[in-house]
Amino acid sequence: MSTKLISWSLVVLVFLLSISLFIGRYPFPENLNLAFQNDLYINLVSRVRLPRILFSVLVGFGLSVSGLIMQNIFKNPLADPGLLGINQAAGFGAALGILIFSNSFFAVQLLAFIFGILSMLLAIILSKNIKKDERLSLVLAGISVSALFSAGLGIIKYIADPLDELPSIVFWLLGSISNTNWDHLFGVLPIVICCLVILYLYRWRINVYSLNKEVLFSLGIKNDWELYLILGTSILLTTSLISYSGIVGWVGLIIPNISRILMGQNTKNSLPLAMIFGGIFVLICDNLARSLLPGEIPLGIITAFLGAFGFISFLIFRRDFL
Repeated sequence: MSTKLISWSLVVLVFLLSISLFIGRYPFPENLNLAFQNDLYINLVSRVRLPRILFSVLVGFGLSVSGLIMQNIFKNPLADPGLLGINQAAGFGAALGILIFSNSFFAVQLLAFIFGILSMLLAIILSKNIKKDERLSLVLAGISVSALFSAGLGIIKYIADPLDELPSIVFWLLGSISNTNWDHLFGVLPIVICCLVILYLYRWRINVYSLNKEVLFSLGIKNDWELYLILGTSILLTTSLISYSGIVGWVGLIIPNISRILMGQNTKNSLPLAMIFGGIFVLICDNLARSLLPGEIPLGIITAFLGAFGFISFLIFRRDFL
């Protein structure tokens, strides 16, 4: 059952990848042969749509896998990649780049990435000083770090130029991959692939780390380095993606819950399915974002709308998923 579902999901993903090349505001030529003879259309597909489509799938892969890992390790179906303040810290870094470096694209990506990693380090350091269960300590530290960077982001938005800098900050926070090109894709691809491979290979160990610390100790697992490796890889994966895409919410929250409903709690099966479903979900959302209206709709708005609709459906029809 699990293998068949994953196989069919891959078929759906490949099908969506194919048709997404022909979705957009630029009209598709009625004759397919003429489409491949039209230099403008070929350039549009190869230089604009294809890298954007592939990057949207990567965003879905990364955020859904990170969300599944957070939910399993912290034993909380409402956890997502922003649990340790990652999204807020990355937003603060991006806003700082827009404010100080005049909206330099490289500075925005770099600072979002740096502050996203910094949020993880701060959360780990703070959690060491909280005399509670280790995972609960990380959650409490993450809430504190999130509040800290949210306050910093509010200050930056207050002092930003309302005619130039503030709109750029708000648009980045809404999430968008409209400016994606091959350079952006190849810039983030090595990090994403390495992180996904590590997490995929560790998917069976994630089940172990969802157990209580006392049980882990009885199994002979005394060191936390492996747990921090999994969490650190997950956070590195998230920050590397949102430093380019901005804040794309709900992917890491809703997709892991769907995969667990279909596959059960065993991450050996649910992680591959969550990864594929995440790619499908973000790809569909991006297709809607660039085709529903004459202007571009921020991707984060579409993912939030569909994610909230799915979450409401869970509350109505699957009340036991929590």
